[in-house]
Amino acid sequence: MSMGASDSSTSSQSLIEHQQQELESQPQITTKNPKKLALIPLVFLIYFEVSGGPYGEEPAVGAAGPLFAILGFLIFPFIWSIPEALVTAELATAFPGNGGFVIWAHQAFGPFWGSLMGSWKFLSGVINLASYPILCVDYLKLVIPIFSSGLPRFFAIFVSTVVLSCLNYSGLSIVGYTAVGLGIVSLCPFIVMSLVAIPKIDPSRWISLGQKGVEKDWTLYINTLFWNLNFWDNASTLAGEVEQPQKMYPKALFSAGILTCLGYIVPLLAATGAIPLEQEDWVDGYLASAGEVIAGKWLKYWIEIGAVLSVIGLFEAQLSSCAYQLLGMADLGISPLIFGSRSKWFNTPWLGILISTVFALSVSYLDFADIISSANFLYSLGMLLEFASFLWLRVKFPGLGRPFKVPMGMRGLIVMCLIPSGFLVYVLAVATKAVYLVSALMTLFGIVWYFFMNLCKSKMWFEFNKGEQKLEYEDMSE
Repeated sequence: MSMGASDSSTSSQSLIEHQQQELESQPQITTKNPKKLALIPLVFLIYFEVSGGPYGEEPAVGAAGPLFAILGFLIFPFIWSIPEALVTAELATAFPGNGGFVIWAHQAFGPFWGSLMGSWKFLSGVINLASYPILCVDYLKLVIPIFSSGLPRFFAIFVSTVVLSCLNYSGLSIVGYTAVGLGIVSLCPFIVMSLVAIPKIDPSRWISLGQKGVEKDWTLYINTLFWNLNFWDNASTLAGEVEQPQKMYPKALFSAGILTCLGYIVPLLAATGAIPLEQEDWVDGYLASAGEVIAGKWLKYWIEIGAVLSVIGLFEAQLSSCAYQLLGMADLGISPLIFGSRSKWFNTPWLGILISTVFALSVSYLDFADIISSANFLYSLGMLLEFASFLWLRVKFPGLGRPFKVPMGMRGLIVMCLIPSGFLVYVLAVATKAVYLVSALMTLFGIVWYFFMNLCKSKMWFEFNKGEQKLEYEDMSE
């Protein structure tokens, strides 16, 4: 070996050691949880973070016709879902601690951006969380009309939110296996519908561009695809609770991806192929009516029951993500240490669950349209920061151990992230003035929160993690 090569090798080793020391100097805390999440429950938690079933895919047909809807759910996963899932797989295995994307932004750009990422994703998450009990009550009012308005509706939303939150408090393993049951039961009616529809399918209906005289609504079409194939990174906040996360996350993301794509495309092919097109009927909830046409009212009722069960699964998965995100922010020293408090009985982040539930209840009675759109706006900002963090971590820590590594060079990674980033920019560009205003106020809250936490640290008003302890993945990397 030449002297130059030896010096280069020594220099590279020193650089890697320096990067490892920099990582170890970050605030950490040990996550001890004897009941780790297994593969199958993790698959279904990711499934509910992203999809929960084909409920909500109908507007794609109404907006652009069967052919574009089918092509969208076939192609869009490759240009959006797969890049997001690959980023999640690499970073969740490289930094398998609670907090997920907050850790990534913190490691890439420092505590300010980690805190802002946490604020964006948490506010987005709890607003989406608030929508699920409302959907449950909307289904319930079809059977019990008294819940349509007024005090009974208020009470029903409150009770459903609290009851569902209590299930989350009982433990992540219980939530995970509950998600397995909910996922199987909510998908069963669509399996039956697809089988019954086979003799009635006319393949020529699949290539229809839509009815004449019905204009294409491309904004609705893109938004429907985007939000039905999104949120792959949410389960990253649970990484500290997963059994062997370095091995589990890639498998779970791959399995959930297949389940999600099949869950969308198979019922869509069955319904569009078996029923003559009435494009204006294709709105949220139409698949239940399609089930009635294909097999009878019994299937319609089964699909509607499945929709309620799916909403419950969505709520539990989203609440878990929000609660463990707060725990992860406490681990990093971004939020007070008390935010990471765990239940003595179930080892769950009880305060994180309580805070998330209170936030969700506080927004569930507001004018929801602009707030939901603002949540999506904040999520898009967070995803842009997430892609930037992913790319910069490759540059900043090239020697970091990555149990799963996206097999591309930097140029390929930039292209991979650039395409979905274009969709994010589109979502930001088409927002209304009200959404811009609400999102700006929420972002301002996140900035103020960061500086207020720094003030609390300097004044010692709260106890913060100062890095005396390490996360389990730091111990394993040594």
